Amino acid sequence: MNEKISQFKAGLKDGIPIGLGYLAVSFTFGIMAKGAGLTTLEAVVLSFTNLTSAGQFAGLGIITAGSSLVEMAMAQLIINLRYCLMSCSLSQKLDSHMPFFHRFLMSYGVTDEIFGVSVCKSGVLSPYFSYGLMAMAVPGWTIGTLLGAVSGSLLPARLLSALNVALYGMFLAVVIPPARENKVLRMVILVSMALSFLFTQIPVLRDISSGFKIIILTFIVAGSAAVLFPVKEEE
Repeated sequence: MNEKISQFKAGLKDGIPIGLGYLAVSFTFGIMAKGAGLTTLEAVVLSFTNLTSAGQFAGLGIITAGSSLVEMAMAQLIINLRYCLMSCSLSQKLDSHMPFFHRFLMSYGVTDEIFGVSVCKSGVLSPYFSYGLMAMAVPGWTIGTLLGAVSGSLLPARLLSALNVALYGMFLAVVIPPARENKVLRMVILVSMALSFLFTQIPVLRDISSGFKIIILTFIVAGSAAVLFPVKEEE
């Protein structure tokens, strides 16, 4: 029991920057949701049940355009397909005897930032560590949406623009520390940045949706790194 509490507290501590970053970004989502015609309750429920910034922002555009449910489903599948890859990666860090219900609950909180923190944690990943991360991330994302939907129209445009980039700064804070200690990881990050830039410049590649771009780059960069620089398993 003490180990479970310790892991949960560690997750809470590591989840603080995630929660703060989500609070800022979801504030903007709340404002946009109200502008798209959603009620405050609908916006909050949407954030609580999804936890996917790219999918939610894209969904608002589809709602505003009055597109069909089929288009909404296909767009969400493509944009969020990368979470399948992240979940497969995290599953390698779990105890093989972990009950299904823990895996099921952990899957709800697989986001880019939670994945980044979880994958950098050494040793076997405890479900209680993930619950600690989620205990900070989920309220941050949901409460931020609520605040944005209720009072976002009162803030100046410059502040709203600053909130839009807050999550990217937080993600850099997650990635940079381990990259300083691992030259392979540092190289993978730099190559990923270079290829991502090329995907926005080359005519054919820049027309690919953001979700598929992430999946393609993940296969290319992570797959190549796994083949060229395999990580030896600890006995």
